[in-house]
Amino acid sequence: MAGVPLVVNFEGDFVLQLVGADSAFTMDQLAQAAAVHSLGRRVKPRSTGVLRVSRQDAREPLPRGQTVAAAGLQPMETVVVHWDKQ
Repeated sequence: MAGVPLVVNFEGDFVLQLVGADSAFTMDQLAQAAAVHSLGRRVKPRSTGVLRVSRQDAREPLPRGQTVAAAGLQPMETVVVHWDKQ
């Protein structure tokens, strides 16, 4: 398990956050780690929906159970955390 600093663009937030992720974090865990910095601060929490993680400019989100290491996310790479469009 190694630390991987990622730049996170949380949907609805105007601030990019530097989030310390663990290489063993799943995308769900990464989304929750990012949410701590935005939800209830600059982004209104939602009662429904699932947070998803995508690479910047990707069309599809990464699988929720995939780890940071398995996704090949590199230190200081930018990811987007957004609400699933279900």
